[in-house]
This record gives sequence, structure tokens and C-alpha cells, in this order.
Amino acid sequence: MQQHAMCEGVVRGAMLEGLRAIERLFDRAFDAPGNPWRHLGALSFFFFWIVAVSGIYLYVFFDTSVGGAYRSVERLTAGQWYAGGVMRSLHRYASDALVVTLVLHLAKEWLRGRYAGFRWFSWVSGVPLLWLAAASGIGGYWLVWDGLAQFVAIATSEWFDWLPFFGEPLMRNFLTAEAVSDRLFTLLIFLHIGVPLALLAGMFVHIQRVNHADTQPARALAWGTLAALLALSLAKPAVSHAPANLALVPQPLALDWFYLALSPLLYQWSSGVVWALAGAATLLLLLLPFVARAAKAPVAQVDPANCNGCARCFADCPYAAIVMRPRAGGRLGHKHAVVIPGLCAACGICAGACPSSTPFRSNERLVTGIDMPQLPVNALRARLERRLRELRADRRIIVFGCDHGAAVGGLESPGVAAFSLLCVGQLAPAFVEYALRSGADGVLVTGCRGSDCAFRLGNLWTGERLARRREPHLRANVVPRRLRLAWAGAGEEGTLARELDEFCASLASLPRNDAKRSATWRRRALSMKGMPDA
Repeated sequence: MQQHAMCEGVVRGAMLEGLRAIERLFDRAFDAPGNPWRHLGALSFFFFWIVAVSGIYLYVFFDTSVGGAYRSVERLTAGQWYAGGVMRSLHRYASDALVVTLVLHLAKEWLRGRYAGFRWFSWVSGVPLLWLAAASGIGGYWLVWDGLAQFVAIATSEWFDWLPFFGEPLMRNFLTAEAVSDRLFTLLIFLHIGVPLALLAGMFVHIQRVNHADTQPARALAWGTLAALLALSLAKPAVSHAPANLALVPQPLALDWFYLALSPLLYQWSSGVVWALAGAATLLLLLLPFVARAAKAPVAQVDPANCNGCARCFADCPYAAIVMRPRAGGRLGHKHAVVIPGLCAACGICAGACPSSTPFRSNERLVTGIDMPQLPVNALRARLERRLRELRADRRIIVFGCDHGAAVGGLESPGVAAFSLLCVGQLAPAFVEYALRSGADGVLVTGCRGSDCAFRLGNLWTGERLARRREPHLRANVVPRRLRLAWAGAGEEGTLARELDEFCASLASLPRNDAKRSATWRRRALSMKGMPDA
């Protein structure tokens, strides 16, 4: 068992490294905001809306009668090739793309281990979306009522006939020349509208525990994707097979393998085997978060005495794990933060958002409104002060990184002190100024690449805080040339090292930063001499 787990870990690690290589390749071509691999969830929403808009257009011209369904689709395809034909092709290809992004999104989250712990709800709520997406597409093929629709209808009905829920076989009730009626097509169009609406509702349930969910791709990515779909629609329009004829066996068909991959299996294996395969895969996905339980990290802790109710932690939490509640015995409307343990990602972004997380506070022991017990702000301040005293090079540089981006430990040298945080979002901007005022010549801040933060928003919030676009912000008295941001993901340590070398070279043109340390700082530094690293 242990050998099997080790082998699985090696394979998974190799696949993850391959994924990162692909992401970096696309980053160079499109930059992170335009990289489709980093916005698979947003692209899924985007493709859904393309399918919805094109579907509404097709519905306006669609004839829901048995005899008129096929003819109306053909009129759209041939008679309106410039509009209806393009819309039909766009509807088809966007539907296929939706399946691709859904599956890739699931695979990517699995490879990164983002399915257990506080993420279990998002993972479990996402599994039914695969079934709803498949049902939406398969139902759409019925409506065309050509040879492919006939094959899909027969295969699907035979598959469902295996289930014991139906007293009479579906084939006998629905798929005979006498049973196929206008009423059946009214039911089919109702299902083809209702199932996608259920899919949309499920997609919004899927992101309910995610603040600031990525549901809209960047403008360049959206327009580029739409242009690619339009080009494909014009170059290879979607067309119908011959009209359905239940008296004949359909001739060789061009299958849509994105939606109909299971259909051929029904003629190779029994319906029961295919149900067992689909059911086992679904059950495995649903149980995965509970089987692969990891040790839970300590969650954020609130100190009501130091919480002023500003709600910045509430606004910045990526997973809606913080709520604001009335303070017991306080003034009317006065609130304080409360952490919901089951939702907390233990990322520390809330600590970086707290205005009391400033190292300039003169308290001998720095207690903040909200903090992480495994890496409290007080311990970070103490270690920063100790490392600043130990630096011996002409140029002293402080590096703040995170545990999930490029490893910063290898950057340590006589002139460089590196600090790895739970997430770079844990870094309060005041620490940058504190390091510079305490003798550092420069501060390098790094973390996961743009749209691939392990906790979704840590690097974004940090960038905005340091750019003075988000509270708490970096004060204007920090010399811009003494601060550098260099985003680098796991495995990009070489890139980060080159960024550090360039930063060191740029600092050579600046005078030494002879800090004017406050009396409070000197007293604290003297009192901590000889103390172990906190």
C-alpha cells in the first residue's frame, strides 16, 4: 500500500510539473490574465453564456413539431448561414468547449490537491455539474432529429431502460414512429431549457463559499476566445446528418466525442457495466475529499480586545470564513470579526489586512486583531529584527515570500534574509516600511504568479496594498526603487534568483539606507539579544 501511494505521488508530481510547464509557456505568450490555463473556471462561465445567447437565437426560429424540427434547423444552417448558421456552429463549439474547460478545471484542482479540507464543498458541488452539462448537450442533439439524433435517442433510451425505475421501456413509449409526436418535442425543448438552467444554478452554488469568484475572463481572453470560436464556426460549420427515420438503421455517423463518448460503449458492453463505470467514477469524485483528509492547519484567531471592527479581514477573506457580529456589551452597531473554523483556509490573508498588524506598535509583545497561531505577527517582527542585526553585507535585502510560490530559502546569504509566509497576502504593508526604516536597503516581495495564488487572492491583494489601491496600504514615504515585486510560482526558483540579482544591481546606484531607528526599536533590539528565534 505504501509503495502504491509513493508511485501515485511520483506520477501525480510529474503531471503537476507538466501542467506548470504548460502554464509558464502560455504565460510567456499571453501573460497571466490572458492565460486560459489559469482561468478555466471563468472560461466555463463564459462558454455557458455563449451557449445561452446562441441558443436563444436558435430557439426563435426553431419549429417544435416532429416534421418541422429538422427542416427549421436546415433553414437556419443553409438559408441563414451568415447568422443562423454561425449561431448554430457557435452553439455547438461553445458547448464542446464548456465540457473541455469543466474537465480540465476538475483535473487541475485534483492535481493541485485542492479538493479536501475547507474546499470540500466546492469540489462536491462541482461533481453534479458534469452530469448536468452532459444531459444538456445530449438533449440538444435530440432536437435536431437527424440520423445522429436518432442514434443518441435510441442509445440513451436503452441505457436508461436498464434502470428499474421505469415500468415500461422508454423505447416502446417514446421512440416508435407512432410515439414520436409534437408533444414529445415540446417536452424535449422544455428539458433542453430546464436542464441548462439547473446547470447555471449549480454553477452559482459551486462558488457560494468563494469570495470574488473568477467568473469573468479578462477582456483580451474573452474576445480572443470568442474570435477563435467564430473562426472555427466559419471554417467548419456544424451540419446535420440525414433526417431521422426510425424504420432504418442510422448509417455511419460523425460523433461529438465531447458529449457522446459513452454511447459507443453501450454497444460494446452491457448497459449495466456502463452504469457501473459512470456510477463508480461519480462516487469516487464525491468521496475523494473525505478519503484524502489532510491534517488541518490552525485557523485564524480573533482577539476582540484588539479588533476595531473595521471589516477589512471580512472583505479580503477569499473563502467567506469571516463574519462580522455585534460585540457583546459594546455600543450599538459596534462589531468584531468571528472566524468560521470549517471555512478557514489558514492562509493568513486576514492578518495582512488587519490595521493592527503593524510592527511599529510599541508593544513588547505585538497582539493583533486577527492572527495566525502558527506564524503570529509578533514572531515575524521578532525574527525580522534579529535577521536585520545579523546581515553583514554592504547591501542588505529582505525577501518576503510564501510557502506555495517559489521557495525563498535558497536566496539566503550574508546580505539577504528571506521570510516564507503562509501566503504572501499575510504580509502587512507596514512590514516593508519597517524593514527599510530598520536598516534594509531593499525589500523584495514574491509569491505565486498572477492568477494562480494557492489561496486565490493573496498576491492580488498584496499587489494592490503595496500599490496603495487597497487598505491597509503602503505609505508614500517608501522609496519606490527600494521595493520590488517579483511573482514566481513553485519550481521557478531560478527566475526568482535572477530577479533578486537584478534588484541588487539596481540598488547599487542608491546610497546606503542608514536607518534612523527609534528609541523604542533600539530598546526592543537590545532586550532581544540572545533570545532564540521566535
